[in-house]
Amino acid sequence: MRVRLKLYGTQTLKDKRSVLEGLLVRTRRDFNVSAAELDLTDDPEAALLGFAHLSNNGRFSDQVLMGLLKRLEGERAFFVEDWELEVL
Repeated sequence: MRVRLKLYGTQTLKDKRSVLEGLLVRTRRDFNVSAAELDLTDDPEAALLGFAHLSNNGRFSDQVLMGLLKRLEGERAFFVEDWELEVL
């Protein structure tokens, strides 16, 4: 799953990094996913994040990733501008 975020209150890359590091650690821990920043690394107000979940049950992976998206949409530090889910 790819998620594009609009970050609130981040003016520098250091501000952005502090928001994203905590977010990525929490999502890895809480949802047992792989997570990384994929693009927009030079833009302090936006981020493109990638999340992957491996399972022999595609429906379960969908549930995990949609639960993660719901959690992201409830955050106050950023706005989910767009997302894309791809099942392989």
